[in-house]
Amino acid sequence: MNIQNTRERLLASTMIGGAALLALAATPAMAQAQDQEATRVDEIVITGTRIAQANLVTTSPVTQVTGEDITNAGVSRVEDLVNQLPQVFAGQTSTVVNGSSGTATVDLRGLGPNRTVVLIDGRRMPYGSPAIAAADLNQIPAVMVERVEVYTGGASAVYGADAVAGVVNFIMRKNFEGVRVDAQYGFYQHENDFDGVGNISQEIARRGLTNPGEFRLPDNNVRDGETSQFSLVVGTDVDGGRGNITGYFTYRENNPVFQADRDYSACAAGAPNAASGPDTFSCGGSATSSGGYFTDFATYGYTLNPNNPAGEFIPYNPNIHAYNYAPINYYMRPEERYSFGVFANYELNRAAEVYTQLMFTDSSTLAQIAPSGSFFNNDSINCGNPLLSAQQSALICTPAQIAADEDVLFYVGRRNVEGGPRIQDYNLNSYRLVGGLRGDISDAWSYDLTAQYARVQYTDRYLGDFSTQRLGRALDVVDVGGTPTCRSVVDGTDPNCVPYNPFRPGGITQEQIDYLTLPLIATGYVTNQVLTAAMTGDLGVYGVQSPWASSGMQVAFGTEYRRDYLTVNTDSGYQSGDGAGQGGAFIGISGATVARDYFAELIFPIAEGLPFAESITLDAAYRHSKYNLAEDTDTYKIGLDWAPTSDVRFRASYARAVRAPNVFNFFNAQNVVLFGRGGGDPCGAAATATLAQCTATGVPAANYGQAFIDSPAGQYNNLTGGNPALNAEEADTYTYGVVFTPTFLPGFNMSIDYFDIEIEGAIGTFGANNTIDACYGLGAFSSPDAAACARLNRSAGGQLWTNTGFVENLTINTGGEVTKGVDVVVNYNMNLDDFGLTGMGGLAFNMTGTWLETLENTPFDGAPGLECVGFYENNCGFGAPEWRHRFTTSWSTPWDVNLLLTWRYHGEVEHYNLPANSTRIDRYFDAYNWFDIGATWQAFDNTRFRVGINNVFDKDPPLSYSGGGNGNTYPGVYDSMGRYIFFGVTADF
Repeated sequence: MNIQNTRERLLASTMIGGAALLALAATPAMAQAQDQEATRVDEIVITGTRIAQANLVTTSPVTQVTGEDITNAGVSRVEDLVNQLPQVFAGQTSTVVNGSSGTATVDLRGLGPNRTVVLIDGRRMPYGSPAIAAADLNQIPAVMVERVEVYTGGASAVYGADAVAGVVNFIMRKNFEGVRVDAQYGFYQHENDFDGVGNISQEIARRGLTNPGEFRLPDNNVRDGETSQFSLVVGTDVDGGRGNITGYFTYRENNPVFQADRDYSACAAGAPNAASGPDTFSCGGSATSSGGYFTDFATYGYTLNPNNPAGEFIPYNPNIHAYNYAPINYYMRPEERYSFGVFANYELNRAAEVYTQLMFTDSSTLAQIAPSGSFFNNDSINCGNPLLSAQQSALICTPAQIAADEDVLFYVGRRNVEGGPRIQDYNLNSYRLVGGLRGDISDAWSYDLTAQYARVQYTDRYLGDFSTQRLGRALDVVDVGGTPTCRSVVDGTDPNCVPYNPFRPGGITQEQIDYLTLPLIATGYVTNQVLTAAMTGDLGVYGVQSPWASSGMQVAFGTEYRRDYLTVNTDSGYQSGDGAGQGGAFIGISGATVARDYFAELIFPIAEGLPFAESITLDAAYRHSKYNLAEDTDTYKIGLDWAPTSDVRFRASYARAVRAPNVFNFFNAQNVVLFGRGGGDPCGAAATATLAQCTATGVPAANYGQAFIDSPAGQYNNLTGGNPALNAEEADTYTYGVVFTPTFLPGFNMSIDYFDIEIEGAIGTFGANNTIDACYGLGAFSSPDAAACARLNRSAGGQLWTNTGFVENLTINTGGEVTKGVDVVVNYNMNLDDFGLTGMGGLAFNMTGTWLETLENTPFDGAPGLECVGFYENNCGFGAPEWRHRFTTSWSTPWDVNLLLTWRYHGEVEHYNLPANSTRIDRYFDAYNWFDIGATWQAFDNTRFRVGINNVFDKDPPLSYSGGGNGNTYPGVYDSMGRYIFFGVTADF
């Protein structure tokens, strides 16, 4: 992170934003913000429709999170609270480091962030960056959030393509009057006393006896991950209340958490072995070690004897010499973000109100992982290399080869520990401009014309990586007058080459590091343009209504134009794949998609106020979409709501949703990137495939069953990329529900909703893990598939993780996905006076839970479904338990103090695709319970203090050596940093 540039940007932005806010603050008519907002709520528009109607009860479930919930939870990032909802699965978060996009995403129903539409006040957010199609929640200023509405189920008929899993709508605070200042400080505090399954801390201590430089237990008590945030909101009415201007400024800084500072993440977990014992994870690591791993992957494997300055090879032992890359890795990335904006509206007359939203966010974050190095990128060395000692040359070459300076098969895995970590520096600037005109044409008709322009600029600076090409030159060394010299200097192809000497202790110099290090830079931007014209009408004015209802039909219709454009420019190092630790090339992309939509909606009250028909309402929506690069689509929805009495209401809906291919799907350049695989290569040490199968797919017979076929880090290469022949995917969504609001129990309500989402022709990939399993007839694949085997491209040694090995995994229209389950929401507010506890205030209870029946992926038509409910890892990602819930209890005491208790529950999961007799110690993750407490104190009329502790009992996360998460666990799902303590204050003037 360029601190100087960041400070300059911050100073300039603060001056501009401060001037605007001071101008607002200077205007008169300041009042208490809460009172003003309460008097303005005269109409509620619920997510899922464009038709405004007071107290609308939807035919599809809507879950709400209020701005007060965000404040009381003490979260500094909006996604941290949204991810606690049981309908939401972890996407990109601040705990994603290797593979981070620098953004924060939301993933409804576990169907992927690209199938969730994120809105601000009902209007689409742009792509999060030119590197990811999903919206970035970092662009949301938490202080301005009035509430968050989560509408699950297909919503494409209302909001257009991509709303297959549903919609997350951030309703922003408007018509604010007064000045609000909010500040908060928080930090993680953790006791390093892990005693869970696979107690890795004792293994770290054991390894530290012989290798203290790489294995060290952290302090017993650690405090880190400090967070500071400040917000200012200023608002005023203008012209006697005909308009309002509200401005805001926010600043947030999060410090990092290192894996070195947790006793369960201070080494990379591996399978138990003889040294660690059967019940303890071993400390695994990378063969790209600090002392080097020199091998031909067939007949020998050596490392450097650190005690012989002349240069001596000794046998490499992975249980001793594998590099512990964990400590230097971030567990949680540092972030710095500031934002400012203005929301304004002014009523010219009854028929015309102008409004605008101007928002800007600058977000910077660093993703730090272990040092780069030579990751077996080059496959040969010249036997006459003067950097090799006589002992080393004799071990890898014959005398004749030495005399002839012949090249032999030889790989170097050597970590650049002298050069420090690799750092990916992301900076994202987002601008969002909305302008519109709305008003009433008559008593029956109103209109809304809106134009939106959003732009996200992106810079990705990858620092500390080695150049593969320069490594090859620096290892090709000849003797020139007694001086080791690069052959490329002698022949003039690279006069700047510096010989690389990993063959002697202390042989690496700063000059070598400077030559080999290659900075990688990518820049780009994405724009989102939306023009919307909508009309809403109450046809009851014209007598269009049911004879059994007092309200008439309401309609909405209109048209929308959307254009998404992105461009990414990468430097030559990225384009060529020259970064040694990149796993492949990162090639630029440029393109645009355009959609022209025509939509209509209606709400038709069939019956009202009749026996057994307190209310019967039909709603429907339709949208026709025309795309510049894909076929036209039609989406529609129909729903029915029946309340036989005021105590109970039944609802059901059906929706056809689509997800059209986006720019990434069409144009992404083909590129080799890493993927995680638990259990290893079927042709590796565990050898779950036969010798015949493995040799047929490119594994030399002598290498079958050898440990070097498996990636030491659990990461393999797969070729990804776009496809211009893609079609839109389609989804059918069904919901059935019942809502109870019993009059005999005031303050109580409960909803139970069943959901069923079935996607066909899903845009995605077959999956690298699926391809491997299908080839060898493993897991859910009952017989070998030759087509899948053709997509395995093994290196000369048979690996899928070294430089030339990969699994082909391009974007296609695959089979489909299905998820089904039940959402349960319960609310109960009780006045303790009614229970004989006079003057003791009131209690409020809320429980939001989801029971998951199925989450199934069918990789291709006719293939067996791959069920993920109750499983984690491989195809099932971070885990899909059967039951999750969030239960909150709050006590409004008579002493101006509110107390809050939250219980978060995540059901048990099992490692996916293990044989029945597997004894893996990470086979099961038990169910997890976390408890959060908080309190607010209204110390003065205008000042409220808050304090809280999340994960009160400092519960440790479950551990796995599968490698699909971060720090031996899955931080987006499980609290992995320890307890979080925060203090805050809000003052209104």
